[in-house]
Amino acid sequence: MALGFFAVIGGGIMLAGPDQAYPWIKALHVIAIISWMAGLLYLPRLFIYHCDCDPASEQAQTFAVMEARLMRVIMNPAMVVSWILGLYLAWQVFAFQGGWLHAKILAVVVLSGVHGYFSKAVKAFGRGDYIRTPRYWRMMNEAPTLLMIVIVVLAVVKPF
Repeated sequence: MALGFFAVIGGGIMLAGPDQAYPWIKALHVIAIISWMAGLLYLPRLFIYHCDCDPASEQAQTFAVMEARLMRVIMNPAMVVSWILGLYLAWQVFAFQGGWLHAKILAVVVLSGVHGYFSKAVKAFGRGDYIRTPRYWRMMNEAPTLLMIVIVVLAVVKPF
């Protein structure tokens, strides 16, 4: 549903022309990024709490459902919209020029890899396989934060 909403709004905005569309596309891009980052920051916390449960418990099943829904309903659509609108802006506004843009895209690729790793963990937790310890997930909770800092600095400061 979220992807459909963004597709309709984004398509309408793009048809309005580049000058009118730019601030709207940028706003939708930021909204998608915020949604994606919220999930990337929250999911490892769920993993930490999930690790503290018996795999056969009702509480573990509740965490598994929460994790799967967060990934499927919020994180995956937000990542897709972030990528589509971000690539559109990189192409339309910056013509894929600038060292800062290439570094930013690389950092977003790494962030997408973290997303993929978390997706794999969601499936493992859903099967009752606790692949790592709570301490590990506490450390992994920092990966999206560090990547977010790098990406924001590159996008705002454009250091090179």
